[in-house]
Amino acid sequence: MQVHRDLKKLPAFRNAVITIGTFDGVHTGHQHILQQLQEAAHACNGETVIITFDPHPREVLAGDKSVRLLTTLDEKISLLAHWGIHHLVVVPFTREFSERSATAYLEDFLIETFRPHTIIIGYDHRFGHNREGGLELLEAEQEKYGFRLLEIPQQVIQDAAVSSTRIRKSLQEGDVRLANELLGYPYFLNGIVVHGDKMGRQLGFPTANISLNDYRKLIPAQGVYAVTVTAGNDGQLYKGALNIGTRPTFNGTELRIEVFILDFDKEIYDAPIRVDFLEFIRSDRKFDSVEGLVAQMKNDVEQARAVASRP
Repeated sequence: MQVHRDLKKLPAFRNAVITIGTFDGVHTGHQHILQQLQEAAHACNGETVIITFDPHPREVLAGDKSVRLLTTLDEKISLLAHWGIHHLVVVPFTREFSERSATAYLEDFLIETFRPHTIIIGYDHRFGHNREGGLELLEAEQEKYGFRLLEIPQQVIQDAAVSSTRIRKSLQEGDVRLANELLGYPYFLNGIVVHGDKMGRQLGFPTANISLNDYRKLIPAQGVYAVTVTAGNDGQLYKGALNIGTRPTFNGTELRIEVFILDFDKEIYDAPIRVDFLEFIRSDRKFDSVEGLVAQMKNDVEQARAVASRP
């Protein structure tokens, strides 16, 4: 998949079949749209082109810094590449871009830039200043500009929207099983291993402290999870027990993401790390004693090992 970030340097697409969206999560709802995109491109011997925006439009238009992403841009690129998409065009979203009229958006952006053979769009997709453009404008201008227009069925769009909402809610409640089912793959976090206060090491469970690559990434509910881990660049998969919490037994207040990697003894500070969530084990809580905490951590690790060992 080719990734394009400069609208002035786009190639001449062959019978471009385009669709537009955030595709956050590239989940099972989105995957129906990707299949339709690929089928339409195959029918006209064309190339699939997805247009997405960065940063998230809500961040720009509403100044909403609370936006939490299921996938960062880099993660979304990787997932879409796996689906065999030919081109991903990342459009820098600015307030100036949002203030284009719907007609200018259609003529100067979609038509002039992409020369589309086919535009695939949801029934509720809106564009242009004050969201004044939509399916009706594309239908009215279809013959003039000679593109084919395909509407994504309402049920597919609603399924995608419901999936996004349910995935976020399930992650915020710790229900990673449901989230993974809706995503079609395990939810994951990417980051860098950073130095901590070595408390885990003192307790007999040295952990890798994770600093996320993007602060906008949605962090699941506080608690302990069974995960799989890839650390460094060797590509090897390990089992792990991950904790998201504030260390209440030690009266901590700072949220931390720490993973104990089973059967692992390498130094990986400053190395990239990825954790894939498999199952929620328990909520984060305060223990009456350090001994009680350590006993529970032993149980957590064995439970994580059992979960990660399932076929």
